[in-house]
This record gives sequence, C-alpha cells and structure tokens, in this order.
Amino acid sequence: MHNIPLLLEPEALQQIIDDPSLLIIDICSPARYNEGHISGAIHLEPSATQLGAPPAPGKIPTTKNLEQLFQKLGLTEDKHVVVYDDEGGGWAGRFIWLLDCIGHTKYSYLNGGYLAWADEDRLLSKEVPVVTPSECSIRINHNHTASLDDVLSSLDDESTIIWDARSPQEYSGERVLAAKGGHIPGAINFEWTLAMDPKRALRLKDQQLLCDTLKKCGISTDKKVITHCQTHHRSGFTYIVAKILGFNEVKAYDGSWAEWGNTPDTPVEQ
Repeated sequence: MHNIPLLLEPEALQQIIDDPSLLIIDICSPARYNEGHISGAIHLEPSATQLGAPPAPGKIPTTKNLEQLFQKLGLTEDKHVVVYDDEGGGWAGRFIWLLDCIGHTKYSYLNGGYLAWADEDRLLSKEVPVVTPSECSIRINHNHTASLDDVLSSLDDESTIIWDARSPQEYSGERVLAAKGGHIPGAINFEWTLAMDPKRALRLKDQQLLCDTLKKCGISTDKKVITHCQTHHRSGFTYIVAKILGFNEVKAYDGSWAEWGNTPDTPVEQ
C-alpha cells in the first residue's frame, strides 16, 4: 500500500479499510472499545506502551516487553499501522513514537481518532478481530528519544527547543506532581490540547495557523524539538504534531517531568 498520509482523515480510512496490509490499533478505553470500534481494530491498553516503573513510568518498555507487544499485535514489516485513541491523540502519538523507536515507518495517525470517526456516524463494530501473532524481532534505536543527560546538554543549545506539553499550572509550579514543581530552564509551554480543534472533534488545528501560533511562542519548525509532559503521554500528541508540521528533528523525553522533577540536582525554573 502506497501514499497513505501521516495524518489520515476518517473518510480516507473508510475507503481503504478492507486492505489486508492495514493494521489498525485502538488505544481507547476498554469500555469504549467494547461499545463499538472501527472495524478490524485491535485494542491496546495504554499501560502496555509504558515501562511502568517509578519514578518515571513513561519510559520506553524493555526490548523484550516491546517485542512481545508487537508480536501480540501481529506487526510485520509490510503492515501499515493506523492508530487512534479517544482523547485527542496522546496515546496514539506515543504509539507512533514507539514505532519510530523500532524503525517501523509505515504508520498514520487517524485525525481526531474515535471522536472524529463517530462524529461522522461512521460504522462501528463490536466484533473482536482474531489476531495472528507475528514473529517480528526488534531492536530499539534511541534516535527519537532524549535522555535526562540529553536534555541537560541541550539547555545551552540554541538550535534545540524544549516543548513542555503540560498545563500552565504545572509549568509554573502552581500544581506540583513530583518532588519539585516548575519547568525545565528555557522550556516553552504550549499545552497539548491547544493543538486540537474542539469544533472538529479534536482533529488537529489548521496546520498553517498552528505553525504561526507555535512560532509566536518560540517553537519554530527550523529548530530541533524535545517534547515532554509528566510521563510522555500528553507529549505523545505533541511529538506527532511536530512530525506532521515538518520540524527538523523531533525527540521525546520519555522520562519527562516525573524523572526531572524527582531528580535532586536537575535545574528548575518557576
């Protein structure tokens, strides 16, 4: 299958939904999935995308666990993955980051996810597909991930922007979800939901408008971007947004504030 865009509209997915080379991944709540999902979609628990260990549960899973996950989903090299959730793109974007981390580049994000699909009264199914497990073997590359040391070394790098996808209250230190409150020095706060269009079932906002808005905040496409939130869930969406908008280089800080804010000697601004 060729020429499937990174940002896939529901109408376009509807036209190709029966193609056997598609692998559709649903990262909605179990209740939502059971009520009705896109035909052929395989359900995935969000927690399966995370390491789950404190103090930074959002870090990438172990190679063994990630390999088992993709085998269970039936991933093979020829599959084009379409992923969606029911919250605007956080979990879906995180899953795309995982695909980047194993070098699987055939993927699309369903614009608006379940909400956009249902908003157009498109057919939902309660049938749970039978998955044929694959024997895929993976190797994790770290080209798309920033470690704590990477973030520290980027603080004086004018070519790199740290995009903080958390709420303004978390960014300012008014709301504290770790040992320390505040933000990484120099980080720019643009909350993840600001990139969504609530009038269009949480689809991505107009791309040119979004680029202009981000540029005014200091987040410009000619820069390298490291994005984070508390556990690299919300920043899963800003990760995929930056890729869609064509940023030079996009990395996720998977330790996120859970790691930074719980590490004693990391610098903090408020």
